[in-house]
Amino acid sequence: MSQASPKPTRVFPCPGCGASLTFDPTDGGLTCRYCGHREAIPPIAGEITENPYEEYLRPRPEQLKQISEHASDVTCSSCGAAITFIGEELSDLCPFCGSAITVQAIQSDPSVFPEALIAFRLSQAQATGFIGEWLKTRWFAPNALKKFASQETISGVYLPFWTYDAATVSDYTGERGEHYWETETYTETDSNGNRVERTRQVQKTRWYSASGRVARAFDDVLVAATRSVEEKHLTKLAPWDLRALALYNPAYLAGFKSQRYQVGLADGFGVAKEIMANVIRGDVRSDIGGDEQRISSVQTNYSDITFKYILLPVYVGAYRFNNKVYQVLVNALTGSVHGDRPYSVRKILLLVLSIIAVLVLAYLYIYTQGQH
Repeated sequence: MSQASPKPTRVFPCPGCGASLTFDPTDGGLTCRYCGHREAIPPIAGEITENPYEEYLRPRPEQLKQISEHASDVTCSSCGAAITFIGEELSDLCPFCGSAITVQAIQSDPSVFPEALIAFRLSQAQATGFIGEWLKTRWFAPNALKKFASQETISGVYLPFWTYDAATVSDYTGERGEHYWETETYTETDSNGNRVERTRQVQKTRWYSASGRVARAFDDVLVAATRSVEEKHLTKLAPWDLRALALYNPAYLAGFKSQRYQVGLADGFGVAKEIMANVIRGDVRSDIGGDEQRISSVQTNYSDITFKYILLPVYVGAYRFNNKVYQVLVNALTGSVHGDRPYSVRKILLLVLSIIAVLVLAYLYIYTQGQH
């Protein structure tokens, strides 16, 4: 990494007081937290384009850019997350594990440049409110978690994602099962103890060999390119309305963090293939038809593969409880909240004791009523 000027850089200086402007999700513009100056973000001309996958597997120098000329990178020494800041040198907490980190004015290394993003629509205060509502449904959460939600301990982070397009043609072999019914005779004992003979209809299946070809065009198969957040939580934050994607503009990152991709382009396409494979198997089952299907093999060819590198907005909160790190995520577009939480042994024990006490009282009441 090359050293930048030791003087903190301001990407969007306020014309009123000289401080840094930051992006305000409530109105989609830039604002100064010191003097209150506000200004709109001018639109960027152009269209979001798809990038040819094969050409970027070994990106050339001209394909690599920094997310901003004033971007600073830091790697958290606790969890290893790579975080990119735009703006002044500062100290902060890692949004992924809650550890203290110091951002030095060190320029970020170039990487594949983000094609597009969706800007934050919820403020930090709104996201904190959604976490508070989420916690109300966590009956056995310890009080420390409720304290976490009452403080401004969440960070707005643009997380990296890949999207893939591909045309697929799949040849398959398998079997088609067709149901039919047979009459079966059996013997049972009736209510009078007599053995009687009865009949019933039993479903059977005839199997026939099947083979064929299915084709499908996939558009914007979304793959997370971060390893700092558990996949199960990111999956639950969906859906993302990718129609809201806009051309990348560093103004939307002012005052927020971002993360460069940790899952490479080729590895991401491997994940996309797994997602596509589940859809293709559904197409194969429909093409086989019948009442049941057995799939023996599927061979898929991919063509016209393109991709985009995009950033999506998430509020991330991390806290430690009993030496374990827990994460809470908020979709900064919809307010959907998902995450981990510890359980309060004390609260669970109190509930169990309360239930036992109620049962004992109920038993004593029934017993005393029976003595009269």
